[in-house]
Amino acid sequence: MQELVLGQKRMPCWDWKTPWSSTSLVLLAAAVCTKAGKAIVSRQFVEMTRTRIEGLLAAFPKLMNTGKQHTFVETESVRYVYQPMEKLYMVLITTKNSNILEDLETLRLFSRVIPEYCRALEENEISEHCFDLIFAFDEIVALGYRENVNLAQIRTFTEMDSHEEKVFRAVRETQEREAKAEMRRKAKELQQARRDAERHGKKAPGFGGFGSSAVSGGVTAMITETIIETEKPKVAPAPARPSGPSKALKLGAKGKEVDNFVDKLKLEGENIMTSVGKRSVEAAKVLAPPINMESVHMKIEEKISLTCGRDGGLQNMELHGMIMLHISDEKFARIRLHVENEDKRGVQLQTHPNVDKKLFTTESQIGLKNPEKSFPINSDVGVLKWRLQTTEESFIPLTINCWPSESGNNCDINIEYELQEESLELNDVIITIPLPSGVGAPVIGEIDGEYRHDSRRNLLEWCLPVIDAKNKSGSLEFSIAGQPNDFFPVQVSFISKKNYCNIQVTKVTQVDGNSPVRFSTETTFLVDKYEIL
Repeated sequence: MQELVLGQKRMPCWDWKTPWSSTSLVLLAAAVCTKAGKAIVSRQFVEMTRTRIEGLLAAFPKLMNTGKQHTFVETESVRYVYQPMEKLYMVLITTKNSNILEDLETLRLFSRVIPEYCRALEENEISEHCFDLIFAFDEIVALGYRENVNLAQIRTFTEMDSHEEKVFRAVRETQEREAKAEMRRKAKELQQARRDAERHGKKAPGFGGFGSSAVSGGVTAMITETIIETEKPKVAPAPARPSGPSKALKLGAKGKEVDNFVDKLKLEGENIMTSVGKRSVEAAKVLAPPINMESVHMKIEEKISLTCGRDGGLQNMELHGMIMLHISDEKFARIRLHVENEDKRGVQLQTHPNVDKKLFTTESQIGLKNPEKSFPINSDVGVLKWRLQTTEESFIPLTINCWPSESGNNCDINIEYELQEESLELNDVIITIPLPSGVGAPVIGEIDGEYRHDSRRNLLEWCLPVIDAKNKSGSLEFSIAGQPNDFFPVQVSFISKKNYCNIQVTKVTQVDGNSPVRFSTETTFLVDKYEIL
């Protein structure tokens, strides 16, 4: 050891030719290796070559005495503190003068971190999540010493969830919406000005500048058409593309220049949709390709909010529905909609204030109070809405029974579903069960469909592509450490192309002459909230 002179004090300065100082650092490296000593993931907390760390790990299995059970072995220069994990080892390489009790506590935390990111303790799974593990290791140890953190804090730190980022994105999206609204308003003003000018036999007003007025008029028309063009996607959207709050958590598109770890976080960021409603909106976006829209188009949308008790009983069920009318051709603006209501559950109907209520009550037709007036063009107009609120258990469209039972240190969970409303066809059904943290992956027994285990959010998602009359029931069995209360609330999401209340538009006719009009319809039944508490 040399000495460094600072003022009047003499401070020690370690000779960096020595690989590591025995008093400056405690934890040298943390690694996951095979029983043969092959390194899978290794994080060094001092400057160390790859050859050096591979040599230390390769020598590690040869030092273990198979006749004795220890948690550490030593050489002349380092100490290995290890824990077997099925076919692998979690190994900490420390200096010989480190506190063995603290090292064992650190080792236990390292061992608990790995199941948080890996479904199985296998070499392929460890390699796939190597960057996740390295970033988690860095939260545990800094400069060779353990940080005062627990498993929950490590999970929070690695998720990198930023409140400031959410606020910034929310503000930016608000500004974008306001800018688009202003653009549409300006476009309508320009279009109206052009129509007024044509109606009075004048040329369309120009924007000024160089050139003749005829050129200016042409520029006006061109720019107006360009701006109006941005409204066309709104006229013909994909079926059920409601704007949802899930975009606030989207971290952006994947770029080639971003490394694998950030890409994974982005994908996980998109999936952080804890509410059932968000997941239903995402399912609606990919349910079906766009339909062929006629000049008269109806969108029928229903949303359900349901809360059940785990021991049975419907606490509350509320359903809201609406018929949205969209007319893209002015010659079909004066029409009437013939509605067929086959609901027998006591749904409450309400028409738009401009709709003739007497006509709807007596003849089940939706038309304007003033037959000479027209429906708005190129805009969605809600003409009829309905509401159903009940606590009648027979009205539940999809029943979920969750039976957790304790078995020693574990808990066996059996979940069943049954479709009570057989006329429905539910697509992209996801039943989400919360899991205890820090207990690893569940052991799946029997299952109808598929499952996904989200170790980051401690969730088990039971995925069923279709539930209908031919596939009206199914079950899932799994076991995991925990208490019965750990597996509630169970949440359900789905989307359907058939509505629950069976209210349909069967015919569209013109006011003059009562001649039929071709029309198209898209129906969507979504989940706003569906919980078993």
